[in-house]
Amino acid sequence: MNPNIPQTDRKRVVIVGAGFGGLKLARKLSRKKEFQVVLINKHNYHEFQPLYYQVATAGLEANSILFPLRAVFGDNPNVHIRVTAVTGVRAAEKTIDTELGPITYDYLVMATGAETNFFNQQNIIQNGLAMKSVAEAIALRNRMLQNFEDALSVVTDDEKEGLMDVVVVGGGPTGVELCGTLAEMRRTVLPKDYPELDFKMMDIHLIESGGELLGPMSVQSQEHALEYLQELGVHVRLNTRVKDFDGRIVTMNDGSTLRTNNLIWTAGVKASPLNGLPPETLGRGGRVIVNRYSQVQGFTDIFAIGDVALMTEEKWPNGHPQIAQPAIQQGLHLSKNLLHLVRNESMTEFTYHDLGTMATIGRGLAVVELPFLKFQGFFAWLTWLFVHLMAIVGVKNRLAIFLNWMFNYLTYSNSLRLIIKPLIPKGSVLAMSEKVADQLEVSKT
Repeated sequence: MNPNIPQTDRKRVVIVGAGFGGLKLARKLSRKKEFQVVLINKHNYHEFQPLYYQVATAGLEANSILFPLRAVFGDNPNVHIRVTAVTGVRAAEKTIDTELGPITYDYLVMATGAETNFFNQQNIIQNGLAMKSVAEAIALRNRMLQNFEDALSVVTDDEKEGLMDVVVVGGGPTGVELCGTLAEMRRTVLPKDYPELDFKMMDIHLIESGGELLGPMSVQSQEHALEYLQELGVHVRLNTRVKDFDGRIVTMNDGSTLRTNNLIWTAGVKASPLNGLPPETLGRGGRVIVNRYSQVQGFTDIFAIGDVALMTEEKWPNGHPQIAQPAIQQGLHLSKNLLHLVRNESMTEFTYHDLGTMATIGRGLAVVELPFLKFQGFFAWLTWLFVHLMAIVGVKNRLAIFLNWMFNYLTYSNSLRLIIKPLIPKGSVLAMSEKVADQLEVSKT
């Protein structure tokens, strides 16, 4: 196969990854006559990651937080999108290798983001559930809804509690928001869907290895988040680390256990750098070490932005937080510096402007920290809704999400609690492995 990208007299910028940073950079460069932009992504859409948990809990349909890449750029002849995976970098030849074939570059930008970090705990990798992509969010939704269906037919309380109980590992924004939403569903939605089940049996546990929830936020916000979750009936355990999970029993470092079939891991991420870079370019958490111009250590034509980049400032000695804002700001700044480069002008150093952090805990409950103000409660929840709504790509997606949120708020219900699984052809390796897994599960019980 051949990527079939035309040669022009423009400088070719190859951007790997269409997350917040990569997409911002590509959109800015697409309007500049100096550049040919090649955007490479594993999927043909951009994902709005902060709302994965709402897809997982049937609050939003997946297409509400996805936006087709080709719709972003229209018929711009300077932008070439290729849906493929990058297998490596050959820096000396200014080439990347992809599953479609090699692609040369004048400038290469890694915006490859991060993936779930299980800290090499093989049992948790095998038996736990992650939520770092839309596919994983949909799989989690299917699993949870199927569990409630199965709980109607099991005989013992142990089996029923195993299907209904949930353990979430990680007290960051994703874990807190997921637990809050599940607790709201347990109180309002699920008893109407499954009147035969007693949802007083359903326990939701949040396990955090540190001494507080929402680590980067203020003590005030941390305390409010803990209070809100406890009011919703979530069992929060701080200073506790999950040591093992065999698919039925969660074991903690203090020897205590919890019975559940459902462990959801939101406890950490690790960067996803491209293969082929020298080992000395990788720093803490697998992030690529870059200077204040986003150039990878030792290179002038390879850049990294967003979650995969480790850029230090006086205020951020361990690198910027792995959230959307640093990626967006770095993408915007790099677009200006690349223009300076091709015009033989001096580049400017990047400075991160912290616009604040926020997390929603449940219906009408959130914590918000802006540079000039901290507040909690209903107004914070409205602020969270507005900020996330405005950050969504595409007017149609914003309207769909707004209508979903408004309907859910007024009715305590929605029509998205559907179990939709991909059709796997009979005889395929995946189908056979699933059949074996089902047989093993039957033999356990």
